[in-house]
Amino acid sequence: MDAAVCWFVNSVTSPMEHEGQAIARGLRRRDPDLLDRLIEHYQYRLFRYLLLLTGNKETAEDLFQETWMRVLECGRQFDSRWKFGTWLFTIARNLVIDVRRRRHAPLADAGDTEALGEVPATGEPSAFDLLARREAGARVAAALARLPATYREVLVLRFQEDLALEEIAAVVDAPLSTVKSRLYRGLDTLRQLLEGGRA
Repeated sequence: MDAAVCWFVNSVTSPMEHEGQAIARGLRRRDPDLLDRLIEHYQYRLFRYLLLLTGNKETAEDLFQETWMRVLECGRQFDSRWKFGTWLFTIARNLVIDVRRRRHAPLADAGDTEALGEVPATGEPSAFDLLARREAGARVAAALARLPATYREVLVLRFQEDLALEEIAAVVDAPLSTVKSRLYRGLDTLRQLLEGGRA
């Protein structure tokens, strides 16, 4: 849906209500255009989430595909009162847990974030959590600085500025396919740098 149309629809009706109803109808019909739009919208967030949970690119790729298959198979179960992203990430997390159970790995290895960096009753992050974030941020910043400029630019626009792929293509004056390629290669190179490998 075009950004201007989204703004107009959201100003007239509750955004979550309208979006949820449209997605629920499309999933019940198994609308391929809707599925394409959802994949386009959520692909990077979902893959990053699965990679974070599994720590393994191949496993994350397999679970990425399986998650979308489940969305297609279970689309009739989607309730329009839910946010689609929440439902999608719940499916993905449950698939990760299933894989961990089959491998007899502890559930904490599946990304049980509740046990890590708990937020105290004050609502403020703990000192440990702040330190861990600062160290992780420093590692990512150092790795980003070592990336080729074309990759770094696309990664920063996507993940720090939260621009859509089409917006990034307009900013860098490149085709959408080029932006996707740079984003994928940039993420792969960044991963290698963070793992201490050669880039």
